Amino acid sequence: MGLPSSIDGEIRVRDKRKSMGIIPVVKQIDTLAAEFPAQTNYLYCTYSGDVDDIDNASGGPDLETSRRYSLMERNRDSRGNMSPSDFKRRARGISISGAADIIKTKKERGVIVLGCGAYCIGSSVEFDWAAVSCIRQLRRDGFKSIIINYNPETVSTDYDESDRLYFEELSLERVLDIYEREMPYGLVVSVGGQIPNNLALPLSDCGVNILGTSAADIERAEDRRQFSDMLDTMKIKQPAWSVLTSKEEAAEFADKVGYPVLVRPSFVLSGAAMRVAADESQLRNFLDLATEVAADKPIVVTKFVLNAKEIEFDAIANKGTILNYAIGEHLENAGVHSGDATVILPAQKLYVKTIRQVKQYATWIAKALNITGPFNIQFMAKGNDVQVIECNLRASRTIPFVSKTLRHNFISLATRAMTGMDVESYKISLLDIEYVCVKVRALLCRLTTMCLLPRLTMFFPSLYYRHPFFRLLVSAEPIPRWE
Repeated sequence: MGLPSSIDGEIRVRDKRKSMGIIPVVKQIDTLAAEFPAQTNYLYCTYSGDVDDIDNASGGPDLETSRRYSLMERNRDSRGNMSPSDFKRRARGISISGAADIIKTKKERGVIVLGCGAYCIGSSVEFDWAAVSCIRQLRRDGFKSIIINYNPETVSTDYDESDRLYFEELSLERVLDIYEREMPYGLVVSVGGQIPNNLALPLSDCGVNILGTSAADIERAEDRRQFSDMLDTMKIKQPAWSVLTSKEEAAEFADKVGYPVLVRPSFVLSGAAMRVAADESQLRNFLDLATEVAADKPIVVTKFVLNAKEIEFDAIANKGTILNYAIGEHLENAGVHSGDATVILPAQKLYVKTIRQVKQYATWIAKALNITGPFNIQFMAKGNDVQVIECNLRASRTIPFVSKTLRHNFISLATRAMTGMDVESYKISLLDIEYVCVKVRALLCRLTTMCLLPRLTMFFPSLYYRHPFFRLLVSAEPIPRWE
């Protein structure tokens, strides 16, 4: 159709489809093999049908079909062109004002939660825990809960967990279809990982009410260039950095600051295409890889600091004020992704000055981005020199570990903050915690090696003292179970 490969082009295609009457219907998945009428809320959208299997959603029977499916219809000029500002205004009017005439409260209208999507190796299961915790808190608070996810391995796709479960892809078009039909109070993108987080700005531009931190502030944190610019403006320390414009400029920057350097694409999960380059040849190869992954998103090259300690800061904030936080330290030096690293909580070997600096930087960043909901900041420290690596305005892969260690569900607190409920900080005293927890990825593989170590130490006694993880394992005490 000659349309641009952009969000605007996608929206125009969607408008054309709907103007031709091509509208998906909602069907139930038959979980009883046709032996009895299925009553589950296991739903999906399809074009192979004319009638929905369920009653009208939050819009109710009085909501006209033309209005239910008019969210993406923009005001057009005489040539058929559409004004984005008019479209946004109309979309928000339908979402908030139109549905409010029929639905009395935001709890009855409900909240849509975007799940984690397909699992990646070593990731995503933590995001499913966060999504389920969010859904359960919504139901405890009396909200109608609606989840969109397409991974049958997840707990969030258990139809007993939510009031409505859409087994659907996490794409802009499909989420908008479901949002139009359900007309909820709002939508949560911050508990499902990077896939829903990347949809925040396009959804917001289409009039969707994003709960928690605004889509514009999520963009400021995810875009490496914008975030680095913000830190420079706030006088917050970070490694020397430069935005990629060409391989030659990247090589010049690396020569200026000295190798090794870190290649960091924006809007990625689990450090995808993030590589440490030791020379120009590696730098050029890693830039090609990052360009493939990041597409049109900014790629930043930063100085990589050797032998630095990485520090994990997980927190929940409300309107820019931190409610609760946890500071963990990596056993490995900086350079291992936080989702894969061995994390110790509470931190055992951080200077008091370092902890104070981490808290101060995090407080400034939370206020600058006006954060409401979960967020994660990664720091590096060498001595007492603290620098910021990155900030994610969503639940991190360490948030379940933090919640279980401190015995308070951080996502439950974040959910109440994002939905505008009254929130109070958890009473957490690190001095009263009588144990230390360690998060280890692929523990079974490491334990296989650990089983050989006692035999090796019979012949090489000094090995015991040189292997920090082995010392940690043999000295650790079991802690009480907390669900």
